[in-house]
Amino acid sequence: MRENKIKVLVVDDSALMRRLIQDLLEQDTEIDVIGVARDGAEALKKAHELQPDVITLDIEMPVMDGITCLENLQKQGSYGIIVVSGSTQTGANATIRALELGAFDFISKPQSSAELVSDSKRTEIIGKVKLAYQALKKAGKRNQQQSKSLVKRPEKTTQLKYVVVIGISTGGPRALSAILPEFPADLPAAVVIVQHMPPGFTKSLAERLDERCSLAVKEAENNDSLQAGHAYIAPGDYHLTFEGEDRDILIKLQKTPPVGSFRPSVDVTMKSLAESNADSVIGVIMTGMGSDGSRGLLELKNRKNAYIIAQDESTSIVFGMPRSAIELDIVDEIVPLQKIPSCIMNQMEVRH
Repeated sequence: MRENKIKVLVVDDSALMRRLIQDLLEQDTEIDVIGVARDGAEALKKAHELQPDVITLDIEMPVMDGITCLENLQKQGSYGIIVVSGSTQTGANATIRALELGAFDFISKPQSSAELVSDSKRTEIIGKVKLAYQALKKAGKRNQQQSKSLVKRPEKTTQLKYVVVIGISTGGPRALSAILPEFPADLPAAVVIVQHMPPGFTKSLAERLDERCSLAVKEAENNDSLQAGHAYIAPGDYHLTFEGEDRDILIKLQKTPPVGSFRPSVDVTMKSLAESNADSVIGVIMTGMGSDGSRGLLELKNRKNAYIIAQDESTSIVFGMPRSAIELDIVDEIVPLQKIPSCIMNQMEVRH
């Protein structure tokens, strides 16, 4: 029956893209494309009339762009929104902003129609539509994050006592924008983040977070030396690993094959950290589908006696990654998103 299917509205200024996305989605028997729109203004009207469950939303459109449309859609109703974005720097910046505003996930706009209809892209788009629908039904509308004033970064360098490694995927940009600003500039730790994202988008994510945080946030580069008060985001399409000399811990970027279809892989980074000369380690696993990170956390627990924190189900957009770690019985604390920063900082005070 039509009413039992996932109702999708396709929004794109390209007639060809609208048709290709519609045809692709309707190959799945659980999805029904109930309408299309050519710009943001038309999308708002169609969404109000048709009440879709999920909206695929182009970012760069005439009349009303995707970001403005998204902001208005959030006021108008509750939808699972998947952004369709170009891989240009402008497109990447807009995508990160859309994810912060509450878009469920994003899809990189294919360079050709042939790429769009490929098996891998079809699987990705259909999968994300279904996940967006499931998350919408589970959680409803989530609270918007409050912006906060930044603390001036200290002139003196804080001693590095801890390495905090965070693994995160679906829902990551919004979750990171909620927790990273809570850390003070003099945090005695380096924060290493592995977020599943394609090339280009991780740089925009790092720049956006750096604007909002007291920590210095950057996209990791080869041979970066871990510094306290700094956060490093693994660049898209590279594994982030570590080498150590004396007290220095250096970042090494690798182009070795993807692990479980991921590059960067959380498992690769955490396993490398477990083999490094880092002393005190805190591992954090957050919202995301699949099980990437659970094996790495097991290595960190066994080799470093790392303190392991998992985001709870109620605040995870997708609970797959935290659940997998919890099932290994290696997690010390399961906490909601907003309590992760205080949990990390409390643990540092306990051990030092």
